[in-house]
Amino acid sequence: MRVVNQRVNASDFLGPLSSVEEANAPKRLCVSGDTAIMMAGLRVAVVGTRKPSEAGRRRTHRLATMLAKRGVVVVSGLAKGVDTIAHKAAISAGGRTMAVIGTALSKAYPAENRELQNRIAEEHLLVSEFEEGSSGGRWTFPKRNRTMALLSDATVIIEAGLKSGTENQGWEAIRLGRPLLLLQSLLDTGHPWLKRLLDYGAVPLSDDNFDDVMAELPPTKSREAEDAVF
Repeated sequence: MRVVNQRVNASDFLGPLSSVEEANAPKRLCVSGDTAIMMAGLRVAVVGTRKPSEAGRRRTHRLATMLAKRGVVVVSGLAKGVDTIAHKAAISAGGRTMAVIGTALSKAYPAENRELQNRIAEEHLLVSEFEEGSSGGRWTFPKRNRTMALLSDATVIIEAGLKSGTENQGWEAIRLGRPLLLLQSLLDTGHPWLKRLLDYGAVPLSDDNFDDVMAELPPTKSREAEDAVF
């Protein structure tokens, strides 16, 4: 069923919340789009820098395409760079995508993604914890990252810089007990925050074998995704 700016709870996506999920879940979410995606099964966040390298762009496209073709909902934040590529690749592959944004649903940031945001709100699912009329700012995007990590079964970081907002989502995934996968090419940069994430349970992901993502996902949901036919 398609809805416009409907209020829902995190439990509408996840079912009964654990105590950790309850403590980190927003009180309310606003959604526009296909509500079937809320309970569609497996969701994987694909995130990273706003300025990916050419290799990073290719890896993002390849991973999002693979996930979409396996029936996994590709989740990202509609930012420039990795996020935009992930959303577009999922759509091009005939799959489903969910955008979790840091503004009210009626606002587009960046503005250049307005057309993509509208398409996601029409055909896929657009999610925000920020009500209409709320003011956006830098403080809203870490909260967006927490909510994206909460609503996803796992997070994959493709590329990120020495100082990156993407690190925040990594820690939120760890806090929530969600699998966090870091591309080996990202780990090769040697950024100190990556080692800290590994120390707390993040898992390296080969640049050449994205099938490893499926092995890190909840077993029942993973099997359902692999059996999906589109």
